[in-house]
Amino acid sequence: MIALGIFLHLVGGLAAGSFYIPFKKVRNWAWESYWLVNGFLSWIIMPWLIALLTVPELMAVLREAPKSSIFWTYLFGLLWGIGGLTFGLSMRYLGMSLGYAIALGFCAAFGTIIPPIYFGTFGDLITSASGLTTLAGVLACLIGIAICGWAGISKEKELSEEKKKETIKEFNFTKGLWVAIFAGVMSACMAFGIAAGKPIAELAVERGAASLWQNSPIFICILAGGFTTNFIWCVFLNLKNRTAKNYIDSSTPLATNYIFSALAGITWYFQFMFYGMGTTKMGQYDFSSWTIHMAFIIVFSNIWGLIFREWKGSSRRTHTIVLAGILVLILSTFIVGLGNYLGSIGK
Repeated sequence: MIALGIFLHLVGGLAAGSFYIPFKKVRNWAWESYWLVNGFLSWIIMPWLIALLTVPELMAVLREAPKSSIFWTYLFGLLWGIGGLTFGLSMRYLGMSLGYAIALGFCAAFGTIIPPIYFGTFGDLITSASGLTTLAGVLACLIGIAICGWAGISKEKELSEEKKKETIKEFNFTKGLWVAIFAGVMSACMAFGIAAGKPIAELAVERGAASLWQNSPIFICILAGGFTTNFIWCVFLNLKNRTAKNYIDSSTPLATNYIFSALAGITWYFQFMFYGMGTTKMGQYDFSSWTIHMAFIIVFSNIWGLIFREWKGSSRRTHTIVLAGILVLILSTFIVGLGNYLGSIGK
C-alpha cells in the first residue's frame, strides 16, 4: 500500500518536473498567451473532467459540501494561483534546474513552518523531538536554497550574456531569485487548500467515490481559485502588451502552439491528480506526502535541466555547487518527513 503511494507520488513528481517542457515548442507567442491556454486546460478542463469520471453525484457533493470548506479551498487556491503565476516566471528567468530548486525549496520550507505559526503551535515545535527535527529540516532546506543561489551567482559570473541565453533566453538571476522566493512562499497554499477541503473529500466517499479519487472535487475548488488569479493577470498583460492577437494570429503556428500549450496544462494537472491519489495510499505516513512530492519534483526537474544543458559552459566547480544544493534540498524534505513521523508517534 505505502509502496504504491510512493510510486504515485513519483509519477506526480515526474509530471510536475516535466510540464514546462512543451512550452519550448511554442513559437512567436507571448508568455501570457501560452500560460493562459495552459491554465485553462490544467485548472478548469482537467479537474472537472477527472472529477466527473471518478466521483458519482459530483454536483450533489459540491452542493452539500460545507460552505466554509468551499470558501477556504477557493481562497487558498486564489493565493496559490499567485504562486503558480510567478512560478512560471521563475522558469523564464532561471531555467528548470535552478528555478525549480529555489522555488520548491521555499515552498517546502514555508509549507511546513507557516501552519504552526498560524495556529499558535510554533512553541510546541521547539520543545519536542519531532518539532526540533522538523525545524532542522527547514534549516537544511534554506541552506540548500542558499547553495543553489551560490551556484546561480557563480554561473552568472562565468558566462557571457550570449552564453547564458543560449539555453535560457531570458536568464536573469537577480530577477529570477526574487520571483522564485515569492512563488515558493505562495505555492505552499496548495497544501493548506487540500487540508481545508477534507470535508469535501469525505462527502465524495460517502457518495460512492473510491478513496483513491476522493480529492478530485477538492481540486475543482482550489484550481478555480488559481485560474481566477492567472486569468486576470494574463488578460491584463494581453491588453497591456497588445498580445491578445496571439490567439488568432495566423502568422504564428497556431495549431502547434495550442497543442503544446494544452499538453503542458494536461501534464501539469497530472502532478496533483497523482499526488491526490498517492496521499490516499500512504496510511499513517500521509504526513510525509508533501515532502516526498517536493523531493521527486526537484529530482526530475534537475534531470531535465541537465538533459537540456542549462548549465552548459559552467565550470566543474559550479556544477558541483548546484549538485550539492540539490542534494541538500532533497535531504531536507526527508528530514521534515522524519519530524512529522516522530510527531505522529507522540515524540
